[in-house]
Amino acid sequence: MFKLLKKYWFFALLSPLFMAGEVAMDLIQPVMMKIIVDEGVLGISTGGVGDLSLIISTGIKMIFIVIGGGISGVLSGVFANLFSQNWGNDIRKSCFKRVMEFSFEQTDKFSTGSLVTRITNDVTQVQNLATQTVRSFVRTGLLFFGGIYCVASLDIKFGIVLACALPFVVAGVLFFILRASPYFNTLQKKLDNVNSVMQENITGARVVKAYVNEKYEEKRFGKSNNELSDTQLRILYIFAYMTPLANIVLNIATVVIIKVGALDVMSGDVTPGSIMAAITYISQIIHSVMMLASIFQTVTRGRASAKRLNEIMETEPAIRDGKFKGDTKIKGEIEFKNVSFAYPQGSGELVLDNINIKINKGETLGILGATGSGKTSLVSLIPRFYDVTKGQVLVDNIDVRDYQIECLRNKIAFALQKSELFSTTIKENILFGKENASDDEVKRAAQNAQASEFIESKSEGYNTEVAEKGMSLSGGQKQRIAISRALIKNAEILIFDDTTSALDLKTEARLYNALNNDYKNVTKIIIAQRITSVKDADRIAVIDKGKISGCDTHENLMKNNEIYQDIYNSQLKGGVVNEQ
Repeated sequence: MFKLLKKYWFFALLSPLFMAGEVAMDLIQPVMMKIIVDEGVLGISTGGVGDLSLIISTGIKMIFIVIGGGISGVLSGVFANLFSQNWGNDIRKSCFKRVMEFSFEQTDKFSTGSLVTRITNDVTQVQNLATQTVRSFVRTGLLFFGGIYCVASLDIKFGIVLACALPFVVAGVLFFILRASPYFNTLQKKLDNVNSVMQENITGARVVKAYVNEKYEEKRFGKSNNELSDTQLRILYIFAYMTPLANIVLNIATVVIIKVGALDVMSGDVTPGSIMAAITYISQIIHSVMMLASIFQTVTRGRASAKRLNEIMETEPAIRDGKFKGDTKIKGEIEFKNVSFAYPQGSGELVLDNINIKINKGETLGILGATGSGKTSLVSLIPRFYDVTKGQVLVDNIDVRDYQIECLRNKIAFALQKSELFSTTIKENILFGKENASDDEVKRAAQNAQASEFIESKSEGYNTEVAEKGMSLSGGQKQRIAISRALIKNAEILIFDDTTSALDLKTEARLYNALNNDYKNVTKIIIAQRITSVKDADRIAVIDKGKISGCDTHENLMKNNEIYQDIYNSQLKGGVVNEQ
């Protein structure tokens, strides 16, 4: 993550330089005030005769010094923000890019709520850390050590008093920081939990309302939120003790300096202006210590967030790019050779066991099987959503692991079982399949997907806005837009993963008729629960408990495959599906 800093080193250098200029102006002013008191007012070197002109000239100098310090402070803030905001912007983009490269198993491992927290809140904490480091930390350090030096230069006795007080202050600060540090990582995890509960309830709002479980979810959110608040309060309680205790020590030091200074004034060793300057420096030192609580809280929290962000950026994608990105002579041929598969985060039990099947170019393969038999797992291996545990998946006679991922997935159009739509127009959702498609291509894809009729019936047509996750559309409408998005891609391979489950049989029949007429050279894989969806396919693969029990035409399976016969009898003869 810190490699991204290199681009902004100039801003990171300028900010502390200008901050040093601001602090220098602050440290000069007490010395000038000493001159005004000792010479301009008391006239110590002129026999007690004050000098008004000295007061005016020194006052004017102080005004210009204040202006110069203010300008330096503004420029320091500008450069600090240019540095931190640009760096945070790059971190956020890099993290998002890496998340997009993650496999499904890696995304599940981090959890959606945690990834959202890391790319939003954790990046903000790192930005704050960067700002504090180049600005506030520099200011505090220079004021602290510069103030000590200036006090000691006024009178060595003042320096001795401070030297006695500072070890107590430093020890106290370190004690409280070490006590608070473990809570910051916990704090971010608690924030992960809050975001996860929020995300689940927003996406699953219909289920929550359907089962009247709002009260239960409110309690669940309340529990996560209370844990977050309690952790934050623990941190605040710890730091609440630090500043007052440090102030007590330093204020005692101030009283001692005044007492020592009074005795020295009486003996003629120091001037009243020196005491006033020393008190001002002490107040600056106290102010810098007060800033330490805020600074170290930001630094400690920022370090915890940086560690969490590095976990994303240092996690190598489980699905790695191959080298092949060229063209192939064959277009759309798929072959599974001795394929076995188990989910990486699962129990290790095989979901698919020794699958062997070849799908020729332009062929339509239907896939049937009971829920959990491995249908979706099988087709997920083609675009490398997961990699095989054993065996090979070949596309156009090349192992999918040898392809560059972008090249492989450009060959495939995938319509998922759950229709994921984005919060934009219907047209933009369809164009997600092919960004530079023309309006005619959009309409043609929608017509083939049997979506054009309901789209054009809307007042804004293809420019109708879609609510988040397609909540403003019915299940069948969402599926048809998702199918349109797949069709417009004009890919060599078209995969429907139970994508027509929400369509009535007449609409589904018109869809498959359009596919057969307009996409003859496209290899089509259709996963379905209904025999009517796949019975006209060139072949139908029947999957049972992760194995292929048969792969043939509808007619031959009706003669030779008991599982297929049972499905047919339960759906058609039993009258479960009886539409023309």
